[in-house]
Amino acid sequence: MNFLTKKARDLVPYVAGIQPNEPNWIKLNTNENPYPPSPKVVVAIKNFPLENLRLYPPSDSTGLQNAIANRYNVSPASIFCGNGSDEVLALAYQTFFSGKTVLTPDISYGFYPVWANMYDVNSQEIPVDENFKIGVSSYINAEGVILANPNAPTAQALSLAEVEQILQNNPSGVVLIDEAYIDFSTEKSAIPLTEKYENLLVVQTFSKSHALAGQRVGFAVGNPALIEGLQRMKNAFNSYPLDAISQTAAAAAISDIEYWDAMRKKVIATRENTRTALQKMGHKVLESHTNFILIKPAGPRFRTAQEWYEHLLANKILIRYWNKPRLHELLRVTIGTDREMEAFLQCMKQ
Repeated sequence: MNFLTKKARDLVPYVAGIQPNEPNWIKLNTNENPYPPSPKVVVAIKNFPLENLRLYPPSDSTGLQNAIANRYNVSPASIFCGNGSDEVLALAYQTFFSGKTVLTPDISYGFYPVWANMYDVNSQEIPVDENFKIGVSSYINAEGVILANPNAPTAQALSLAEVEQILQNNPSGVVLIDEAYIDFSTEKSAIPLTEKYENLLVVQTFSKSHALAGQRVGFAVGNPALIEGLQRMKNAFNSYPLDAISQTAAAAAISDIEYWDAMRKKVIATRENTRTALQKMGHKVLESHTNFILIKPAGPRFRTAQEWYEHLLANKILIRYWNKPRLHELLRVTIGTDREMEAFLQCMKQ
């Protein structure tokens, strides 16, 4: 007997990249940071009073709220913290978009259609152009807009002026900008615009540029009325989503601007060196504003992107391949350390 509800039976879950359980793999498939978190994080965790683990953590992550507010020069009342940006995004779907028609790109983060189905959102997908760019003029008078900027897996970015144009064209619905990769882009964050537009919600994560994927910390910045709505939805589901050690680690990470800046610049430099090397081999590589690159591989050894993927897999190098329309000729490769990327390039040369 099947005890699942119809919704549970019909859900198509998000499929993440392979997580190997054995050593000696080069893991370039989940957009993790190749470098460790700030030394301040290590100190903060070592100094955490373990006896406090018997207590519930601050429900609203007050200390982390203040650290984020200080970093971005906004009010703590404009900050919402959650268990990874995925939880923040899922709560935003429930709070602002359930039962509404929302505009989003046809190629974007794979979790968006899952949440749309789960929370009864009518997701109207707008095709990106032949260069995978988002057409700003197509986002007009919507009940809601959801954009990853920079977009994933295309690695393309909108300028701050283009984001503002979308806000001006959609005054009646919440415009959510998912900035998981913004720190690797030449474009600016939309966080300053939250003080100008009451319908703007900007979501970021500590998993990428702050190297805290294992801690699961994300946050949103927006008008206090939007934040209150997220808090209301969170408290109806789980009042204590973010554990005390994660709050402490994230507050330490966001305070170390010097280390953060050095590591993101290191990733960007490796990204550009890798892109240049691949282009010299004859592969097409899109411009990237993220910590990954999107490649259209060329022959002569392999005819398809899937064959290239399988060749790398056989050499214990993990990347992403999707057998989907518009993506089946492409490979997404996370930027690792210089040594990891050299091994990847050597495998592409073989």
